[in-house]
Amino acid sequence: MPQTPEEKIEILPVALLEQHRRQVNELKRLARSLRLEFGWHYLLDLTWVIDHLGHIQGQRIMDAGAGTGILQWYLAQEGAEVLSVDRTSRANLTVRFRSRFHVKGLRKQDLNPTTQVLRSNFGGTSRLRVKLSSQARDLFSLAEVRRSPGRVIIYNQDLQTLADVPTGSLDAIVAISALEHNTPEGLVCVVAELMRVLKPGGVLLATLGAARDEDWFHEPSQGWCYTDSSLRRLFSLPETARSNYAAYDELMEGLHNCAELRNGLAGFYFRSGKNGMPWGIWDPQYQTVGVCKVKR
Repeated sequence: MPQTPEEKIEILPVALLEQHRRQVNELKRLARSLRLEFGWHYLLDLTWVIDHLGHIQGQRIMDAGAGTGILQWYLAQEGAEVLSVDRTSRANLTVRFRSRFHVKGLRKQDLNPTTQVLRSNFGGTSRLRVKLSSQARDLFSLAEVRRSPGRVIIYNQDLQTLADVPTGSLDAIVAISALEHNTPEGLVCVVAELMRVLKPGGVLLATLGAARDEDWFHEPSQGWCYTDSSLRRLFSLPETARSNYAAYDELMEGLHNCAELRNGLAGFYFRSGKNGMPWGIWDPQYQTVGVCKVKR
């Protein structure tokens, strides 16, 4: 039997990048192949979550607030059945994901047929040559690339109301920098619903923003940053749950000095001030923290 993970709160140190270098390189390779970019701290989040998940093959795992992010595709590649949940619709998921992974909708409305998506892409004359070239490349990959052993099930739904997910049906739930976009009151409801659908002994692994002295709202990214005591309350963690918040300042200094994350900023940061690193200026205002909670 796999060992039950330890409940804890852990600000993610940049040392994770070297400790899990092979994993980091694999995530970068997969992102390039899928034409995805990382959030500025996501390599830390992803390596921490994957390390704490342990065994993946054959597991039923929810990616909560998944969007089209990389974790669901990585888990499917490793043989998991992934329930991909997001309030934003992915019904017209692009062919480049469908070509590499077994994808279906939990309900009919959650994923439109591939033929319908292709027809909608050719609906206008603007930039038709570019669209044709892109679609031809994706269709070629659909025929040539071996699909992943796992699968991704799309569920376009708010995390507070997972009406179509049976109680106690999931082995694990992961959430990469997603839960902090709820209000604190809403987050309590989300955590309760996520715990409902977990099996006893199942684990919730979530990354959020960390706050040193008091909770605060990061306006550009529309996300809350939480203190140690708030995370314990919001996730109903006991006082005995281990935490490294005492090293907050030291960990923040390491983050500010991390050349790999600074030099790897995705292009979208430089085009807007409404994100976690406004206008691509490397100046971390918060750290990322992992929460591990086990269903008893």
